[in-house]
Amino acid sequence: MSTWLNDNGPLLFLALLDGTVTAFVLALIALGLSLVFGVMRIVNVAHGELFMLGAVLSWFAFDLTNDPLWGFLTALVLAPVIVGSIAIFSDRFILRKISYHPESTIVATIGLLYVIQQLTLMFFGPEVRPVEAPFYFRIQFPWFGYSGYKLLVAGMSALCLSGVWLLMKRSKLGLYMRATQQDIEIAKTFGVPTQKIYASVFALGGGLAALAGVLVVPIRQADHLMGLEPLLLSFIVVIIGGLGSIRGTIVAAFIIGISDGIISVFYEPTLAKMLATLLVAMVLVLKPGGLYGEDQA
Repeated sequence: MSTWLNDNGPLLFLALLDGTVTAFVLALIALGLSLVFGVMRIVNVAHGELFMLGAVLSWFAFDLTNDPLWGFLTALVLAPVIVGSIAIFSDRFILRKISYHPESTIVATIGLLYVIQQLTLMFFGPEVRPVEAPFYFRIQFPWFGYSGYKLLVAGMSALCLSGVWLLMKRSKLGLYMRATQQDIEIAKTFGVPTQKIYASVFALGGGLAALAGVLVVPIRQADHLMGLEPLLLSFIVVIIGGLGSIRGTIVAAFIIGISDGIISVFYEPTLAKMLATLLVAMVLVLKPGGLYGEDQA
């Protein structure tokens, strides 16, 4: 065992670092999807495209300012606002029109996915485009240097997750969200503006996805098809963690992120996805409500 650790310790540490960064970003993306699931009881199939829009808007900000730092800061502020506004528009003129019917919203958000994807293709193009990181520095560990920007991404994601937790637990809006999630009819009886809460939740979910896109795009390049993998991984995280559970989302994101990092380094990335899918199947069989969700009778 000690021989294996001496030989593979640096690789294992690198895998844990990369897995931790992935876990924080995945938690940020999946939390938006989980809140929409938990409060609105709908499946937003276009959630990955909102992540993609954040990355693409970051490229446009970088291209317009021609400065990595100012482009990053501009995108960090504007991308969540723009994508959140698109989410509010979609809620008002699409989802509300079909009364948030579960099956209809799946079809509607699939349509929204293709609309966003094709509009992005028209204005952004089919090319894969890099976005320069706002700054470069490396943290020196005993075996190697590691990207300081990646650690910043993990830290900013952690701050955003903490902010959402405070919003849900300590604010009036969070109270209304939790009331709507638990029983919408009783919430209406007590005067909760449920339609505004639905719009707020959809905008918050879209804004979190866009923010994750802004943070990630300097690590990976922007393209109009980059939303599929985050969408699938987010669904896996939400199913494992439990609908609407912040704690469950974070725990499940770390399970998937850390295991993906370790398995991808020592074996094959495809194996990590296969094991994640197997884990989902086991959770659905043993605890259908997820690790921190409520099982339905």
